[in-house]
Amino acid sequence: MNSMANPCLNLDGVPSEAPRRDGRPYLLFDPQGAWRLSRGSRLYDIEDRCVRLHDAFKQAIMTGVDYSTLVYALPSFVSIAGHNSEAPVTRDLFERFLVGSASFPEINRFLYLADCQHLVSSIQECTKEVEQMLGEFYLTLNTESFFYPAMKQDDGVRYSSSPVTTKLFAFLGFIFVRMHSLLDYTVKVAVEAENLQTDFARYPKLSGSNLQYGDRKRVKFNGEPGTFFETCEFMTSVETLRNRIIHDGLLDDMPKAYEEIRDGKAVERYVLFPDMTEGRFDRFKNRGLFFGREDKINLRLPELLTEFQSRQIRTLEFVLQSLGVTPTAP
Repeated sequence: MNSMANPCLNLDGVPSEAPRRDGRPYLLFDPQGAWRLSRGSRLYDIEDRCVRLHDAFKQAIMTGVDYSTLVYALPSFVSIAGHNSEAPVTRDLFERFLVGSASFPEINRFLYLADCQHLVSSIQECTKEVEQMLGEFYLTLNTESFFYPAMKQDDGVRYSSSPVTTKLFAFLGFIFVRMHSLLDYTVKVAVEAENLQTDFARYPKLSGSNLQYGDRKRVKFNGEPGTFFETCEFMTSVETLRNRIIHDGLLDDMPKAYEEIRDGKAVERYVLFPDMTEGRFDRFKNRGLFFGREDKINLRLPELLTEFQSRQIRTLEFVLQSLGVTPTAP
């Protein structure tokens, strides 16, 4: 669609060589190979909180232990086996390693620390996945032809249903599902921080290992305003979207993307989103996908991400407080 090597990706689906200065955020290609929002992303703030969480778990779990000395002699399987593809270890071999290392000082404490930090790493990676898929969504919306083979279109509004529009909806669905994954992961981390294991005679099980977002009442700061655990329209909508995509079906009976053509060129490209009220789809008996408001989700995705990530940061700050870390300024 566009010959520019690295254009600005715009929310309305029409790329430009330079920022338009129309007040809307846009995406630029950064040196790390990803498309990044011009404003609104809190990715690096979240990364900062996660780095601090890694250290906070270490400080809390390793209290009274000569960590700096023992860690250099720690068997490598302790930190990666069962978590990382760099450890080609079966479950049976892991158990044999564990028996063979039983005499290593505080081996079970180190295992537990690695498990807690693995939860934090999952939050870090999932956060990056959401942003990556956001970039892929706008890259597709801005640069790929909705219809194949590409051809000159008459002026007016037309829709296309094609492999490209299927991809757009796949990215959109992935974003909302992985947002909800972050809710699940954060419940586990929060519960663990509030209920740290202290008996290391055996390899302990994580306190929050079987918990999901529906178990958030187990978290002491459940209901705190501005967090993932506040009961509000925004958090209800994240749950609703995930449940719809996972359990009930697509966000459109026939996934499609729209283009407005003027003088033979696309001046806007968009994807419509179902009507929602107070975080839930407008429904009449068996019908739950109404599009009367013509909500163009591509115009709102960055603000949704910003709201989500701002709540994520506030939530992680409370988790840090549970581990005895003084909160930082927003």
